[in-house]
Amino acid sequence: MHNRASNGPATIEVYSTCPTPAGRSRQEFVEHVAAVARWSEEAGCRGILVYTDNSLLDPWLISQLILQNTRRLCPLVAVQPVYMHPYSVAKMVSSLAQLYGRRVHLNMVAGGFANDLAALCDATPHDRRYDRMVEYTTIIQRLLSDPAPVTYQGEFYKVNDLKLTPPLPSVLRPDVFVSGSSPAGLAAARKLGAIAVKYPKPAGDEDPASLGGNADSGIRVGLIARETESQAWEVAHARFPTDRKGQLTHQLAMKTSDSAWHQQLSELAGDMANESNPYWLVPFQTYKTFCPYLVGSYGRVAGELVRYILAGYRKFILDIPPEREELSHIATTFELAILQANS
Repeated sequence: MHNRASNGPATIEVYSTCPTPAGRSRQEFVEHVAAVARWSEEAGCRGILVYTDNSLLDPWLISQLILQNTRRLCPLVAVQPVYMHPYSVAKMVSSLAQLYGRRVHLNMVAGGFANDLAALCDATPHDRRYDRMVEYTTIIQRLLSDPAPVTYQGEFYKVNDLKLTPPLPSVLRPDVFVSGSSPAGLAAARKLGAIAVKYPKPAGDEDPASLGGNADSGIRVGLIARETESQAWEVAHARFPTDRKGQLTHQLAMKTSDSAWHQQLSELAGDMANESNPYWLVPFQTYKTFCPYLVGSYGRVAGELVRYILAGYRKFILDIPPEREELSHIATTFELAILQANS
């Protein structure tokens, strides 16, 4: 799933997402993570997103498990500044490069669940968290790219003559992703030269100007595609049935969240409730996942992907694949989309 679209020089890259424990035993979870990583690599994914929050296992240790079970797949590690010093992040990237000769990418997370932040006594307002993240990520980037000691005097972070040893080979420097669903997120990505990632609106509503000058941008979206519309929707409803408990959980989360993307998707949800539209928010509304879905025939979903590509998006981060076969359906859809984009 790495190909070039004719409307720009950038490669279209697809990332899957690593599963969470979700009630599995220790051994079942370890085996499942390894399996999803292998499926993702076999399907041609560039990398795999690894979540972080207070309830999950450490994403760096999960990423090491992924590296041990694949040859090329790049973990996209979610990094929350309140969890560790920027030097520790740079040291992790360098250490994994030394141990495995592999790249890991960084998904910089400014916020998180409100209760997680409260438990960590982090009351920093939404936009100020992005200011902090810019300083944090700048130190990481300089440590990973500059052989000389790094001195940085910021509002949130200060380091003096700090040097990363062993240094990171330049060919293994990570790509940096930043949530870009809010103006503050887009501005942070632009300052860092990072890849802005958002939870998209329906493809027809996406405005290239909304990228805010970010040349390399991405979206987080789930896909369910089959030969026919009816087959795809049958799978979708079976996988994500209507769930009143999930709806109530979603409503509770809405009340405690200052996330821009959470608010935006919730506002869209009421207008996207019929099967004539491939853009589907029921999994988000019932707290089953945190991204919109595109559902329909291969051709219909591919057509929507083309519209996102033409709007300027180059990175696509998928939801957690439930099985190997699902990634095969997704690969077929992307092949068709890229063929259409190149025509």
